Amino acid sequence: MSTVAEKILARVSGNKKVMPNEIVMARVDVAMSHENADVVLRSFREIGVKQVWDKDRIVILFDHRIPAESEKSAITHKRLREFVKEQGIKHFYDLREGICHQILPEFGHCRPGELLVGTDSHTTTHGAFGTFATGIGATEMSGVWATGELWLKIPETIEVTLCGTLKQYVSAKDVILHIVGTLGADGANYKAVEFTGETIGRMSIASRMVLSNLSMEMGAKVAFVVPDDETVSYVKARTSKEFKVIGPDPDAHYCKEISIDVTDLGSQVACPHSVDNVKLVREVAGTRIHQALIGSCTNGRLEDLSTAAAILQGKTIHPDVRLLIIPASRKIYLEAIKHGFIETFINAGALILNPGCGPCLGAHQGLLAPGEVCIATTNRNFKGRMGSAESFVYLASPATVAFSALTGAITEPG
Repeated sequence: MSTVAEKILARVSGNKKVMPNEIVMARVDVAMSHENADVVLRSFREIGVKQVWDKDRIVILFDHRIPAESEKSAITHKRLREFVKEQGIKHFYDLREGICHQILPEFGHCRPGELLVGTDSHTTTHGAFGTFATGIGATEMSGVWATGELWLKIPETIEVTLCGTLKQYVSAKDVILHIVGTLGADGANYKAVEFTGETIGRMSIASRMVLSNLSMEMGAKVAFVVPDDETVSYVKARTSKEFKVIGPDPDAHYCKEISIDVTDLGSQVACPHSVDNVKLVREVAGTRIHQALIGSCTNGRLEDLSTAAAILQGKTIHPDVRLLIIPASRKIYLEAIKHGFIETFINAGALILNPGCGPCLGAHQGLLAPGEVCIATTNRNFKGRMGSAESFVYLASPATVAFSALTGAITEPG
């Protein structure tokens, strides 16, 4: 009667069976941090342990503030590079590679049946590979660095079954925005989510990652796409490590079961200033924009760039719009070049930024002035998230963002 979350947490805690709300001591398989590893490092030093518990299970990378936009960031990068060398940490990805949630699967760190923790809230992304993947705090991570373990409460699970065929220009981003808008920002608070159904089976790995990524915005502790043959093929092509696919029991108990037919689903948009403030694009169509952004750990993958390039091919963006394109990783950037997408974007008048988080967290690129409006494929639209607290961010699919960049206003695709 066990769900995926229960089975994985039973495995990593050495129990035959666990129940929701039970607390277990779990053994971590992979521990990831980006620049905030500097905060983890301070706590780790205070613990007094000289050596991390397992230098081969820790992943550190830079993606939030790259290249360094300030002396403070440069010092942070320098200190972490020194720590990586000191500890002999094997898996270190400097600023050249891209966003953490893209890099982990690309380099084979996401494996079904394992426990992966990261000091980033959107670590839920990796549940798309059948991994129990969740975000934790810096202090918690320092304990993981020292011991390889942490306390976890077994979450209840919500099952979301998707059926039907998506219309042209309607994508996984529209599906998950619809779900977040329906359930609300706390609709899955500390719950596990299992996505399943015929629609999921037809989705690419990249699209499944979108579902798991944005599930965090309705409070999910972890968000699984139940692994299938496509999952296994993807993971095996990127790692030589053995792993075990863990699925739910046929009679697994769910605290809530939701079934959605996506056949008639329209393009969705999350309006300022919360991700669950979701409306149909046609309801806000005509809203003037100043900036459009295609990228992030949610929608910076090759299929996203392909969709946008097909829409922008041979066209020019609106003269009042700044269109920013941010591939999620160096590998995706190179593939986009090979496919001609980058040339299409440049010819359309877009600006290509280096792989990384960029404007999504208001670090140092593409910030908004008071009163300005951006439509983006990112995952958060909180007040001040992308610059001025008096600016406005709408979240939408790559297709919606591309069409809007052409017209200068929020536009329903097609």
